[in-house]
Amino acid sequence: MTAGVVIIGGGGHAKVVIESLRATGESVAAIVDADPTPRAVLGVPVVGDDLALGDLRGQGLSKLFVAIGDNRLRQKLAGKAREQGFSLVNAVHPSAVISPSARLGVGVAVMAGVAINAKTRVEDLAIINTGAVVDHDCRLGEACHVGPASALAGGVSVGARAFLGVGARAIPGVAIGADAIVGAGGVVVRDLPDGVLAVGVPARIKGQIKGERS
Repeated sequence: MTAGVVIIGGGGHAKVVIESLRATGESVAAIVDADPTPRAVLGVPVVGDDLALGDLRGQGLSKLFVAIGDNRLRQKLAGKAREQGFSLVNAVHPSAVISPSARLGVGVAVMAGVAINAKTRVEDLAIINTGAVVDHDCRLGEACHVGPASALAGGVSVGARAFLGVGARAIPGVAIGADAIVGAGGVVVRDLPDGVLAVGVPARIKGQIKGERS
């Protein structure tokens, strides 16, 4: 098998990741998915489920990207891949505008049309989805997901595994807790604690997230 990136996940998110990697000149070698049915995703073969990772590593493939939308599961699968000797790569679309003073971890997805401004820190396995804006001095926690067309003003903190739905907004300096969910179109105007669901304009807490999301 030729060199290239191994993808975990064969759904819609994987399609966007594959195209982002290819747009930067990176090749994609194989996909493993919970559904191991032989098929191709944008021409990339699905070669089995997670158990196939060992064989792929044995073939000399060492680069991997976890294209799973679920934040907690993405974090878990990345840990397993690292244990098998894979190195996580980033999938950054060339149309994204990233400040030279911003810092990205590994396993990060930055989709088309994203802007990340000065001194922002993006931790491992975060997703900044299509058209999102992350202003200066933000802190995005591990495996969080900033949804399409969302906008974070300066100095916003997003906790690990938090999820901001499509078009969510946050005013300067607010903190969104780990595992919190902000519903689509929600506007965060005050700090949100860990593990809450907040919706609306302004975003109000409607409940507590119980257990792991599927």
